[in-house]
Amino acid sequence: MMQPAPAESRWRPDQGTRGLSVSQISPKLARKLAIAAIVLVVGLYFIPVITLIWVIAGFIDVMRNQRRDLTLFERYFLGNGITTWLLSPFNLLVDLISYPNKGIWKLSDLPPEWQAELNEILDVFKRRREQIVADIDKAFESGRRGMYVFTWYGKPSPHNIPEFSKPFRYVKTIAVSVFSGKESTTFHYGPLRLTLRVLYNLTPVRHEGIYIECQGVRHYWHDDPLYIFDDTLMHRSVNELDARRYCVFIDIMRPTPVPGVLSVLISAVSLLVEQFKSVFYKNWKMLRPAGSAEA
Repeated sequence: MMQPAPAESRWRPDQGTRGLSVSQISPKLARKLAIAAIVLVVGLYFIPVITLIWVIAGFIDVMRNQRRDLTLFERYFLGNGITTWLLSPFNLLVDLISYPNKGIWKLSDLPPEWQAELNEILDVFKRRREQIVADIDKAFESGRRGMYVFTWYGKPSPHNIPEFSKPFRYVKTIAVSVFSGKESTTFHYGPLRLTLRVLYNLTPVRHEGIYIECQGVRHYWHDDPLYIFDDTLMHRSVNELDARRYCVFIDIMRPTPVPGVLSVLISAVSLLVEQFKSVFYKNWKMLRPAGSAEA
């Protein structure tokens, strides 16, 4: 089970190196703010109702984050969170047909049927860890980040793990995220809240520079290799060790009283997700378990 994060891992408002203050606004950010102000004024003039819906939905959505500083809002409204903002009305509607969102979840928080599927898949990764890591290294000889895909939003790739070939009702994506040595992401947002992101570190190492950070808390893989969270919250993954980090990467349907409805929505958006995968994962090399890079 996940252990409480140590006090020093929690973000505090006085930690200036982690967030922008008003006095630190760069000319680039100032230009972004000016353009945003013009777009907002134009939108309010020509399509006031639609503009207000998007602005209000965006603020409701972004305020779910516990770290509320200039970096949060700049990235959400003007940076890599714009897609999350544009999808915020849809995501908030998904919230209405799902059980309350804990943000950061424990395995025991999931309904028994969700737990059963997740445990079944994780058990396969644990049993076949050495084989899977070896296959990844063969397919991903060099590069910064790789994504070794078994199934992506219900669409399977050819692979040699028969346990992953069966249809799963709740698990929609099965993959492995690979970071090369000293490779980290910036703070960013996932676009959709139809699923929860499940990560499981296959090779945890006791090192303070290997963690995932969300809601102002650093989760160290050596404390618990399992991490489940809502990836539309601002987060980042860090690997400061000069060695590869292998994390199981799973998307599982949000716990909901109407799984059939959510399943239909996931199937509908899976076509768009496939089309825009190269945009959201432009810094990743998408890999097929057969060993060839995806075109």
